[in-house]
Amino acid sequence: MSIGELILQLLEAGWLGLLDYLAAHVLLCLVPAFFIAGYLSLIPKATITRYLGPNTPRWISYPASAVGGFVLAVCSCTILPLFAGIWKRGAGLGPAITFLFVGPAVNILAISYTGAAIGGDIALARLLLAIVFGIAIGMIMAALFRQPENVPSEADMFQQEVGMRPVLWLLFGMLLAVLIVGTLQIDLLTGTLFSIALPLELPAGLQNGLDGLHLTLQGAVLIVLLVIIAPVAWKGLNNVINGFNRWTWTSLGLVAATLLIAAPTTATGSLIIHITGRFVLEAILLVSIAYVARNYLTREELADWLYETWRFVKQIFPLLIMGVFVAGMVRSIVPEDWIRALAGENTIWANALGVLFGVFMYFPTLVEVPIARMFLDMGMHKGPLLAYLLADPELSLQSILVTSKIMGRQKTVAYVSLVAVFSTLAGYLFGMFLSMFSP
Repeated sequence: MSIGELILQLLEAGWLGLLDYLAAHVLLCLVPAFFIAGYLSLIPKATITRYLGPNTPRWISYPASAVGGFVLAVCSCTILPLFAGIWKRGAGLGPAITFLFVGPAVNILAISYTGAAIGGDIALARLLLAIVFGIAIGMIMAALFRQPENVPSEADMFQQEVGMRPVLWLLFGMLLAVLIVGTLQIDLLTGTLFSIALPLELPAGLQNGLDGLHLTLQGAVLIVLLVIIAPVAWKGLNNVINGFNRWTWTSLGLVAATLLIAAPTTATGSLIIHITGRFVLEAILLVSIAYVARNYLTREELADWLYETWRFVKQIFPLLIMGVFVAGMVRSIVPEDWIRALAGENTIWANALGVLFGVFMYFPTLVEVPIARMFLDMGMHKGPLLAYLLADPELSLQSILVTSKIMGRQKTVAYVSLVAVFSTLAGYLFGMFLSMFSP
C-alpha cells in the first residue's frame, strides 16, 4: 500500500468515525447536555455548593456527586460540559471529579445494556466498582490539590439557605427530559407511529455522492444544519448578554430543527420517514421549554443561559470533533487479531492494554457495549474487558483533551493516572474473582 493510499484510508476511517459520533452523540445527546450545562448558570452558587462544596461533609457531597452523575449523564462527552458547569458554579474538586467519573461509567442505559448484551456479572462489577472508584478518585484528587480554585471565598456556602423558583426546577426537569427522550431505547420512543413517503426522487448523481460519503439524506441534512448553525450562533449568541437579535432566534430555531430532524428514522436507501414516539415527545418538550422560558424567565436570565451554553460549545465542541476523528484513524490500523493475542488472559499487562484500548478505540456509550461484546467473542478475557469498559468513557483522546482544557494539565495528568491505575486493578481483581469460581 502506498503512502497516498494509507492516508486516504486513514482519512476515510476518521470520517466514518466522525459520522458515527455525530449520529450517536451530538444531535440528541450532546446538544441537550450543553443547554443543561449552560442552564446551571441560573442556579445560585450556594445551591450547588450546599451539597457539592469543599466544606460540605464528605458523607453528603460524594454520594450526591455519584447520584448526580448516575442520573444525568449518558456518555463521556455529555458529562464534560456538565462537569465544567458544576465546577464553575463552585462545586468542590473532589465531588466534581466523582461526578465526572461516575456519570459516564454507570448511567442507567449503559449498565442495563451491558447486562443484556454481555452479562450480569460485568454489569454489576461495572456499577459497583465505578461508584467506589469514583468516590476514591475524587477524594484523592481533593487531597492532592487542596486549594479550591473555583469556590467563592466570601462565605461557607454550605450554611446558606438559598431557594430556587419553582419555574427553574420545572425547566431543568424538561431539559433533562429532552436528554432522556433523545437517548432512551424503548419501544415507546423508537417504535414507528406512522410513515411519510416524500414525493420526490434524488438525482442519481446526488445519491451516488451520498453513497460515496457513506451518508443518508437525513445524515447529510443534519450535517448541513450543523455547519449553518456555527456562523449563525456566532452572530446571535456571542454577544447575547448585550441584547438579542434576529440571529439569536434563528440559531435557536435551527437547533430545534436539528433535534427534530434527528428524532425520526429513515429507511435506508429511500425517502421514507418513520415518525417515532421520540419525535412527538421531543416536539412537545421543545415547544413547552420555549413557552416557559419566554414567559417566565427574565431577559437577563435567558441571556445568561444562552451565553453560558454557547461558551461551553466554543470551548468543548471543536476538541471533541478533533479527538473523534483522530481516534477513528488510529482504530483503523489496529489489527483485530491482536486482541486475542494481547488480552486473551487475565494479566496486569492485559488489563493495562484494556485501558489503552479505551484511549485509542473510543466508542460512544451504548455503542461501546456491542464493541465490548465483539472483543469478548474474539477472545478477550472478562478482566481486561471490564478494564476497557471502565476506562473507555473516561480516557478517550477527546475526553482527555477537553478535561485538560477545563481544569488544567496538572490536574488532568493526576486524574488520568488514577483512572488508569484503578481501572487496571479492577479488571485484574475481577478476572481473579471469576477464575476462583469458574469450573
